[in-house]
Amino acid sequence: QVQLQESGPGLVKPSQTLSLTCTVSGASITSNYYYWSWIRQSPGKGLEWVGAISYVGSSVYSPSLKSRTSISRDTSKNQFALQLMSVTPEDTAVYYCARDRVVAGGYDYWGQGTQVTVSS
Repeated sequence: QVQLQESGPGLVKPSQTLSLTCTVSGASITSNYYYWSWIRQSPGKGLEWVGAISYVGSSVYSPSLKSRTSISRDTSKNQFALQLMSVTPEDTAVYYCARDRVVAGGYDYWGQGTQVTVSS
C-alpha cells in the first residue's frame, strides 16, 4: 500500500518561504516512470498543479509559479519537498502531494493534504 504524508508549518508570514515535505511509504520515489507532484487547492478554487519531480530527479514547474518554486528530493529518506518563496495570502491553500503515473496517466495515490495559511 502506497502512502504519502505531507508535513510542514501550517502558518507562514507574507514574503517568507513555504516549505513542505512529503514522506512516501510503500513505494520508492526512484521507481521508474513515476513523477511525484505537489498540487494545491485555494479556498473556492479548483485544484492547481504546482510542480513535480521525476524518478530520475528532474523537476518541472507550473509556468505561473516557476520563478518562486523549487522541488527537491532526499532518496535516503524517500521524501520530496516543496519550497515556495515570497509567499502572499494568495498562496493560502491546502497542499497535496501525489504520485503521477507517467505511462498510464493520472494520479493514483494522494496524501491527505495539509492546510497552509499565509498571514502576518
